[in-house]
Amino acid sequence: EVQLVESGGGLVQPGGSLRLSCVASGFIFSSASMSWLRQFPGKGLEWISAINGPGSSTGYTKSVKGRFTISRDNAKNTLYLQLNSLKTEDTAMYHCAQGWGILDASTQGTQVTVSS
Repeated sequence: EVQLVESGGGLVQPGGSLRLSCVASGFIFSSASMSWLRQFPGKGLEWISAINGPGSSTGYTKSVKGRFTISRDNAKNTLYLQLNSLKTEDTAMYHCAQGWGILDASTQGTQVTVSS
């Protein structure tokens, strides 16, 4: 059974930083591309970033490029998303998903709230 469990969200002021984690189980993590996506209150999903299995290739949506960094530790079956220079419009529920460009918010997610 595939399981993805996110953590690391919270309340942060504009300009602040957070590091999100996603612990994976139930599949060969090191072989899988992984994505981060977010869901805004009352709105649809937005794909944010993805990384290939070895961690050698990454991609970002324009709105987060230069501020967010995706990474992974295959020895720990863990995916990360470093969020820097946070803006109020980054407030959302953040989810991880197996695959590249996947829009799947079936995990519990971790809430990021950016507010002064």
